[in-house]
Amino acid sequence: AATGIEEMRKGLEKQRKTGEEDDFPIFLQMIAEGYGMTGRNEEGLRKINEALAIVNRRGMRHCWEAELHRWKGELLVALSGENHSKAESCFEKAMDLARQQSAKSLELRAAVSLARLRQVQGRTEQAREPLTSVFEWFTEGFDSPDLKEAKGLLEELT
Repeated sequence: AATGIEEMRKGLEKQRKTGEEDDFPIFLQMIAEGYGMTGRNEEGLRKINEALAIVNRRGMRHCWEAELHRWKGELLVALSGENHSKAESCFEKAMDLARQQSAKSLELRAAVSLARLRQVQGRTEQAREPLTSVFEWFTEGFDSPDLKEAKGLLEELT
């Protein structure tokens, strides 16, 4: 994992030299995800914040902006329980952004993250409601990893 993160970081630095940063947010998100997978959550959070700063500075509504907020929430949860309210806000923002973009798959991912957080907090009913709402929108693709995960979580919550 460390080698992969380093390769992505080097590639991003080469890209940065071109002055083109349209794809930076998603590349930074992938690096942040790698940091999260290796327990380097604070470093991951810095990369997510860097990506969000680019999105905000450029005034662009990046197609993966919802995923950036979701990952920020995931990294906050991994850091400590003290961050749960901030993480919940990140998941809710991710859902809202995905909904605005009609990005149902990203909305589903954010709903799963929000439901898992609320499940850990013992807020089962509040966990189930938004996830059910998004899950019921889908009419196909139930063999995809995201929908399988959502269905399994809904079963746990009932």
